[in-house]
Amino acid sequence: MVGVTMEEGSAIIQQFLSYLEFEKRFSQHTAKCYGADLRQFGDFLFGASETGMAHAEPISLTPDHAGPATAVATQTAPKLDQLFLSADVTTLRSYLAFLNEKQYSKATIARKLATLRSFYKYLVRTNRITSNPVTAVRTPKQDKKLPRFLEYEEVKRLLETPPADTWLGARDRAILETLYSTGIRVSELVGLNMDDIDFLGEVMHIRGKGKKERIAPISSTALQVIQHYMEFRNKRAQSNSNFDSKVLFVNKHGRRLSTRSVRRKMDKYLKMAGLDPAISPHTLRHSFATHMLNNGADLRSVQELLGHQSLSTTQVYTHLTTKKLKDVYESAHPREDLEPHEGETQFHEHQTPIHHHN
Repeated sequence: MVGVTMEEGSAIIQQFLSYLEFEKRFSQHTAKCYGADLRQFGDFLFGASETGMAHAEPISLTPDHAGPATAVATQTAPKLDQLFLSADVTTLRSYLAFLNEKQYSKATIARKLATLRSFYKYLVRTNRITSNPVTAVRTPKQDKKLPRFLEYEEVKRLLETPPADTWLGARDRAILETLYSTGIRVSELVGLNMDDIDFLGEVMHIRGKGKKERIAPISSTALQVIQHYMEFRNKRAQSNSNFDSKVLFVNKHGRRLSTRSVRRKMDKYLKMAGLDPAISPHTLRHSFATHMLNNGADLRSVQELLGHQSLSTTQVYTHLTTKKLKDVYESAHPREDLEPHEGETQFHEHQTPIHHHN
């Protein structure tokens, strides 16, 4: 079975990934990531089963992006599936300890654990096991990491960097304008079709995570930039029969752009604009949300615009806007920096204020 992936070797994994893609409506990319996490866990289980140890080094630990066959992939499907079905709480805690030893970040470990939680929940649901062993394993506490965002002047500099007089420059400017104007994800951006843009209503039709659809407003400025790009695009399409007529953002061959291509384009313009190369396309989404809240938008509206299922996901941006408000307060309030007059004492937390009864 050389060259066979674990997903092909394991009936259970195949069925689970199909369930994610066709019933849960996950994207192929997301299903692939789940598959990679399960492949790594399978390698660990196989290493433990071969040595008879509860906590063993995997026979062939594969990185998250691996595709080719691993040691576990060469086993028969019944053997492979049995390893997954017989894993218990002790096994999972050993795996967690292994990931810690390998110095994976808390966020990565939490993601891998979430994959296993979904997988074992599916096995319970399909009556393959009676209880989910992952429920007894605590997810590592995450470090609070605030999303990075750009100041408006930095965004403006980035948006104005692509040349508007070439067809690829016009396309890249339209991409950046769309990302910042709507706050959509890059995966949503590359999925846009020509008829998803309503120029008259100034809105866009977006297909989000889990195939959920929403309507997002888009600025007239961004629409003008898109219109300018479309003029270039349509001229190119007339002389090239390979152009995909329905796709909005295409590569030089007229096919749909990939998320990786968008990242590469952005890296190029960040360098040209003299901005931090660590900035990602997702930073424009963070910037959109932060600037909206700073300018008075309410949290529920921003939640809708971002396509977040839960308000708690959107609430992370309030930490950024609260910090901004505190900075404004400290620089603007007339009594913020006053020193106490001679004979006065500052009020400390341990002191109790005196209440006068009228």
